[in-house]
Amino acid sequence: MKYFFASRTNRLLTSPLRDIREMSGREYFISLAEELPAEELFPFKLLEEAAVSVFSSGPSALQYGEPAGYRPLREWLDNDWNTRKGIRTVPEQILLTTGTQQAIDLVMRLLLEPGDSVLVEHPTSPGCLEVLEMQGAKIVPVTGDGDGILPDLLEHHMQQVRPKLLFAAPSFSNPTGVLWSMERREAVLDLCSRYGVLLVEDDSYGELHFDGLEPGDFYRKYPSLFALDTADQGGHVLYIGSFSKTVAPALRTGWAAGHPALIQAMASVKRIADGQSSPMNQRLLYQLLAHSPFKWSDHLSMLNREYKTRLKLMLELLKRPGWKGSQYIIPEGGMYLWVKLPDGLDSGALLKAALLKGVSFLPGSLCSTGEQDHRYIRLNFSHPGRDELLLGMNLISESITEFTARS
Repeated sequence: MKYFFASRTNRLLTSPLRDIREMSGREYFISLAEELPAEELFPFKLLEEAAVSVFSSGPSALQYGEPAGYRPLREWLDNDWNTRKGIRTVPEQILLTTGTQQAIDLVMRLLLEPGDSVLVEHPTSPGCLEVLEMQGAKIVPVTGDGDGILPDLLEHHMQQVRPKLLFAAPSFSNPTGVLWSMERREAVLDLCSRYGVLLVEDDSYGELHFDGLEPGDFYRKYPSLFALDTADQGGHVLYIGSFSKTVAPALRTGWAAGHPALIQAMASVKRIADGQSSPMNQRLLYQLLAHSPFKWSDHLSMLNREYKTRLKLMLELLKRPGWKGSQYIIPEGGMYLWVKLPDGLDSGALLKAALLKGVSFLPGSLCSTGEQDHRYIRLNFSHPGRDELLLGMNLISESITEFTARS
């Protein structure tokens, strides 16, 4: 039988990520493309002990749970945010999701009609773009600089297209790693408030910063937009994130926090999507965070030290002759380096050559709606170990050299 898929699935079904993920399972393949943390840094033994504790509590650990998610974990989040992030909320304003991606999907399903305009920070998360295209949204990119989205340009778009939503990641956005200034945060929040645009704030990478600040000190210096909004009881921000980048992706535990009416409506949509996220995984995570020797702040500090070291290594490798002509801005956190290739190079063509050598990166075109980022690549420095990083960067530089030699 011949299948006729909806046109909005084109990006999803033709994405080179499918090839990258298929090849990543092979031996001797190095992926610098995927959104992966370092698995050797997972708190594996403590999670194992937490799992034993959860299962020893009885068969109720395998039963359905609350639609909004395991309440003790929501209470833990509420307390942690209050203590470290200055967020004033209650557990009823928190919905536990199957990762950040589901939080994005739920709010888009809830609020968007086909053809509705959505503003996105440019460049942006490939996963966000896929969700928006599947919902038939009109995606309007908003560019920025090293301090974040440009307010004048944002206001222009708000006046011209009357968007339903703005999607942004003020703290170490995927893929650029840009950290918004305090002034820019306040300006963007003010515009969303004045024009009645819901701001979906992705804070998936906010805990990963390389400035030496303690986790609480960082959020005092760079408060989330949700914290700024809740201080004024605004209800203009939906705050999303997950434990995938900081504890373990396989737990598939994320969150959405916002106005009670919005969270309740998202919970209703979630019942259609998957009923509820895994109560067992949520109980396991809560056991780790609240009732084990695991120290959350110490763990975050360890991640930041290690990822800073890996970023430094990648930066040193970019100084080698094979990368001559490449341009980049050093991020202050996150998991990626956004690199502009030398003149004349296309990231899609370069990826095909790199895959043949056994290495991958993410082509910049997957982080935008057009071809404007075809000269960019996103490199993940958090997952590969030292030897993999050395070999992978050398193999990509070999591909670059071969292309430039031919031209």
